[in-house]
Amino acid sequence: MKNLLTKGHLWLGVKYLLISLFVGVVIRGFLLIPVPVTGNSMDQTLTQGDMILMEKFSKVKRFDVIVFQQPDGTIYIKRVIGLPGDEIRYEKDQLYINGDKLTESFLTNNRSHDHQVSPYTTDFQLNELIGEGRLPKNEYFVLGDNRRISKDSRSFGTVQSKDILGKAQAVYYPLTHIKIIS
Repeated sequence: MKNLLTKGHLWLGVKYLLISLFVGVVIRGFLLIPVPVTGNSMDQTLTQGDMILMEKFSKVKRFDVIVFQQPDGTIYIKRVIGLPGDEIRYEKDQLYINGDKLTESFLTNNRSHDHQVSPYTTDFQLNELIGEGRLPKNEYFVLGDNRRISKDSRSFGTVQSKDILGKAQAVYYPLTHIKIIS
């Protein structure tokens, strides 16, 4: 009887282990995908060496931090500033979308750590960068939070929706950096 009880517990443990592995694979492969942060274009928000969790099932909104792949295979992590159809310009360190001033509260920390002379984000108009006044359908305009050194839509152009791998949701490693990305 004791031998039968041990086999039953062992089989139950194996079933729990298999179910846990399956759930882990599904979560890791489809829901929350780990991505390493390389470079410092998102400094103060994300740091070189951070590991983030990316999800790929929710709709991209303005100011989301996204992960995307360029045609050359390079993976980038940047913040969405412009959505399809938007008219974008920066004037005197102020963001204008479709003629309306928008506040970028996520840059407060970056600006306080920046010891250079203003502006933090140089002036530009979308037309100067991509040759069009509005973002084309299925294209996004992205900027790094560390604006002075970021390689972003100002240098490589817009990001097509098909190239977006997902949205960055949280930093999970190192433990001292754990946070929800906003």
